[in-house]
Amino acid sequence: MKKYLKLLRVEQWVKNLFVFVPLFFSGNIKNLDLLSKSIFAFVIFSLAASVVYILNDYNDIEADRKHPEKCRRPLASGAINKKTAIFLLIALMVLDISLIFYAQYLSDESLWKFAAVIAIYFLMNLAYTFKLKHVAIIDIFIIATGFVLRVLAGGYMTDIKISQWAQLLTFVLALVLAIGKRRGELINAQVSGKTRRSLDGYNVQFADITLSISVTLAIICYLMFTLSPEVQARFHERVFFTVIFVVFAFLRYLQQTLVYNRTESPTKIFYRDRYIQITLVLWVAAFLIQIYFKK
Repeated sequence: MKKYLKLLRVEQWVKNLFVFVPLFFSGNIKNLDLLSKSIFAFVIFSLAASVVYILNDYNDIEADRKHPEKCRRPLASGAINKKTAIFLLIALMVLDISLIFYAQYLSDESLWKFAAVIAIYFLMNLAYTFKLKHVAIIDIFIIATGFVLRVLAGGYMTDIKISQWAQLLTFVLALVLAIGKRRGELINAQVSGKTRRSLDGYNVQFADITLSISVTLAIICYLMFTLSPEVQARFHERVFFTVIFVVFAFLRYLQQTLVYNRTESPTKIFYRDRYIQITLVLWVAAFLIQIYFKK
């Protein structure tokens, strides 16, 4: 069972928590109807993501076998054969499409928009898997766009409007994580002496500069988000001070990236780094106080 969960990359489903962003920032987290719709969107997006992961692993079997960590993936290691992977991929696609059709009973008005987001996500990642992941800069832009699509999916499923600053912040934040991952891959390539086509067009210096620019943009976007009239009206002026947690989290991430070179997989940082975990909990708590206990 463990090898199948690894093939689906269930641990990567944490990325799909971005579908809850519209619900959280709208102050409707206690609305059970909207919460159930967000959970439904999370499940659908997670299944779609797993289809993409299987397809990517299937396409990269030979390259993954030469990678120091990815060689342990179920397909690359031979723990799961190709036929089983294809069967599971088709089954997940059928299940996901069925759930999207069923979603019409949960959200009628924006269902087509939600379905369009899932379709765009899948097609975009299809192009990424077979071609665009080898095109520098475009590859990280596709990864970042995927996170924005997650937020849009949550908004369309619940009919909650998403501010432009929130969308831009999501994009830049994902860009930071994508660049950090590329930098980690470059460091590993220098150590092992092995490189991959996906690293063409990158070097460590370029990654460091781009990462610094992206972190700066992310902090600016968050500042503008907290200072926007709609956010100030919905929460409280004190929401501005949550920027402290954001700046600390970014600095910690930069430390892990530039000092310790531990960021080939940003998801690992989330699961392992206690400082970032505590900061995230405090940030969420601060927002919950602003939403439900403001005076």
